[in-house]
Amino acid sequence: MLNILDIQKIIPHRYPFLLVDRIIEMELGEKIVGIKNVTFNEPFFQGHFPDYPIMPGVLIIEALAQVGGVLAFKSNPDIEGGRVYFLSIDKARFRKPVVPGDQVILQMDVLQVRAPYWKLMGKAYVKEELVCEAEIKAMISNKVI
Repeated sequence: MLNILDIQKIIPHRYPFLLVDRIIEMELGEKIVGIKNVTFNEPFFQGHFPDYPIMPGVLIIEALAQVGGVLAFKSNPDIEGGRVYFLSIDKARFRKPVVPGDQVILQMDVLQVRAPYWKLMGKAYVKEELVCEAEIKAMISNKVI
């Protein structure tokens, strides 16, 4: 549905911090599903951990948030040049390590929107197995804070 070039037109993140490769499903204001292909070439694997490389949990949460940001911007096309700001992360749980070679499916479901605030439930899967979940609250703004 959206490739990496489309995603770069929507959110400001760039390598090495752009953690979404593709959007495969989207219902504006409701739900979005994205993909992160995890490769051994990721810069964080040099130090986390050299003998057993796993993707840091905080980056899985960031990937979920970036997917949520795409949904927020596509659902609010009038906010051009804006930003999505993290407000809180609640109920975060990590179920299984994500390692090089995994394809992470990142799903964000809208729980509540009271403009400019968004509350979303994020779930990350590898091969249909839940690896991470978190409730994320964010604010969308056309102003730089």
